[in-house]
Amino acid sequence: MTTIEYDVVVIGAGPVGENVADRVVRGGLTAAIVERELVGGECSYWACMPTKALLRSASALRAARQLPGAREAVTGDLDTAAVLGRRDSFASHWQDDGQVSWLESAGIALHRGHGRISSARTVEVTGIDGVTTRLTARHAVVVATGSSALLPDIPGLREAAPWSSREAASAGSVPRRLAIIGGGVVAAEMATAFAALGSSVTVLARDGLLPSAEPFAGELVTESLREAGVSVRLGAEAVSVERDAGGVVRIGTASGERIEADEVLVAVGRTPNTQDIGLDGIGLAPGAWLAVDDTLRVVGGGEWLYAAGDVNRRALLTHQGKYQARAVGDVIVARAKGAKVEDGRWGRHVATADERAVPQVVFTDPEIASVGLTAAAAEAAGLRIRVVDYDLGAVAGASLHTDGYKGHARMVVDEDRKVIVGFTLAGPDVAELIHAATIAIVGEVPLDRLWHAVPAYPTVSEVWLRLLETYGR
Repeated sequence: MTTIEYDVVVIGAGPVGENVADRVVRGGLTAAIVERELVGGECSYWACMPTKALLRSASALRAARQLPGAREAVTGDLDTAAVLGRRDSFASHWQDDGQVSWLESAGIALHRGHGRISSARTVEVTGIDGVTTRLTARHAVVVATGSSALLPDIPGLREAAPWSSREAASAGSVPRRLAIIGGGVVAAEMATAFAALGSSVTVLARDGLLPSAEPFAGELVTESLREAGVSVRLGAEAVSVERDAGGVVRIGTASGERIEADEVLVAVGRTPNTQDIGLDGIGLAPGAWLAVDDTLRVVGGGEWLYAAGDVNRRALLTHQGKYQARAVGDVIVARAKGAKVEDGRWGRHVATADERAVPQVVFTDPEIASVGLTAAAAEAAGLRIRVVDYDLGAVAGASLHTDGYKGHARMVVDEDRKVIVGFTLAGPDVAELIHAATIAIVGEVPLDRLWHAVPAYPTVSEVWLRLLETYGR
């Protein structure tokens, strides 16, 4: 067996693994990355990029149809083939040549195959040809293997060959009838996308739609989906699934209802890709989420083992995983060189934002953009808060943006410190507005100072002034 030594070995070449390796190399160390699928990971081929490409064309068409003058210029419906073709281009046609070229240009070694931790600082990679190569790390091994769609234990579900987020994101055609089990972000976005592409969509949202968001967000999206012809069944629980010889899927619910569809998408959560990476050989549980300390070092895994991205369950979002990757790469370099580790709150080598300021956008109609804590989460954390709400459609910029603009804004204030700890926007095209709130929360900008951050008129951002006025000076 060939043995090759590097300073750092990263298992997983998604955005998180790529960023860890890049920071390590930029810091003067050597790095190898191990990947058993496509370099670029879930986000590039089956999640962030292709799904948003599926959603964007319909979003642009809706925006045009909501404006007099533009509405009259719209003469047809979506071209499904063109939408799917654009999606394919954003997924690089499921080829990773470009990503591999980037690794080479960055000075990162790529080892294709299945990686398993065989002992401390050692990863054995078995290629598709069956040949195994041993990689040893002088300083650290980083697990960045991501997560996969969770398949619940519903009788008949596995046998029915359901779609996961992967199949939905890469579908070559649009099913006439699509049933979706789940009510989270994937469920809401794919219901939006496939309804716009012509599917008759039914959503079985046992725990409600977007249950982790502020309640008004789920309510607005539910209303919009229903207006688009989607059957949203709040509280409905799937208890059985079967696919007949003709390909028709039949879903039984706890209430006794039976729903027929041509495809069923399961979107109820994620599970970590840690089942077969050698955790059992180092005293950790295979298939488990990896608990980490503030510098992303795996608890109980030794000083050489780190975990970044979905596998540590801190924040299952690509941008947060890349944020963690920057911290991990930098702290490994610091420790390797004997430099000072900045592990205090908001320090260079920690991921404080994972707990205090996670931004997220749900690309539904309307868009939902949020950062920090919901009102319920802030109260659960023991904060003394005040919730400030405002009708986003009442802002001058919103009325110019879209006739009949419907939206809502919420600001959650920590009354003891007089700073914002949570912010949620719901409305057309609010995604690009959320970063201002992220900066306010991360910077812990006092409300008294925010009065001096004057929003331009007439923009939708004027909602900041209206929220402050509602709060009072």
